[in-house]
Amino acid sequence: QVQLVESGGGSVQAGGSLRLSCAASGRLFSSYAMAWFRQAPGKEREFVARITGTGGSTIYADSVKGRFTISRDNGKNTVYLQMNSLKPEDTAVYYCAARPSILGITTTASRYDYWGQGTQVTVSS
Repeated sequence: QVQLVESGGGSVQAGGSLRLSCAASGRLFSSYAMAWFRQAPGKEREFVARITGTGGSTIYADSVKGRFTISRDNGKNTVYLQMNSLKPEDTAVYYCAARPSILGITTTASRYDYWGQGTQVTVSS
């Protein structure tokens, strides 16, 4: 069982930066692939970024590639999302999610087993 708690959301002007954190409780954090998703009002939840258990491999949605960076500190049981050059279209509730690495790699939200409560990011123009 893994419990996830996001923090770091807020309001920022376009072009600004935010750093989201997701703290995980439970054992064997490094055995979980971690991902960030986001959901804007009236839209489906969409994949943002994913990182493997060791942190050795990352993938990003095309919409955030080059602007966002996912990382993790397994000693602190925490995954991060550094968001730079923010745009109004990045406005959404951001969620972190966990999936046991042994189950394979995916960017599909429904295949993640554990979710945080979400943190709001608002980018104004």
